[in-house]
Amino acid sequence: MEFCRLFFAPEGRLRLEYKDQCYLEVKPIWASPLRYPDRFLALVDGKDREILMVTNPAEEFSPEMWQMVQAELHKRYLNGRIHRILSAKTEFGSTYWHVVTDRGEKEFVTQSLQENAQWLRENYLLVIDVDGNRFEIPDVDALDERSQKILNVTV
Repeated sequence: MEFCRLFFAPEGRLRLEYKDQCYLEVKPIWASPLRYPDRFLALVDGKDREILMVTNPAEEFSPEMWQMVQAELHKRYLNGRIHRILSAKTEFGSTYWHVVTDRGEKEFVTQSLQENAQWLRENYLLVIDVDGNRFEIPDVDALDERSQKILNVTV
């Protein structure tokens, strides 16, 4: 379906042609990433004003445009799977994490774990850091014993 055209110009800057207008800076943003992953994608301009909402981008975009959008989403959202928790320390409402992920060791900070640590399923935990990066633990029971203890004290 060709309702719009996405392209890079210059290299690395996503642009959009939509309804006889050309937007010089476009960012894809998930509208509801927790409830509806891979659905409801907003394309916003350089001032974060919504241009359009795409209900099912994998089907509505051409394969080439979907690849461009996915590359931009990958830059915007860091999604890592936590394999081990080395430490988690809470001070004044912020939690400082040191973990091992599928992308190597990471340190990050979360605020208000009541809002930023969400159980998506019984054993599936999603932690969102202060920069909006997402860290997943798909199966808490699969973590080593020490990681589980740290997590039980923290969350």
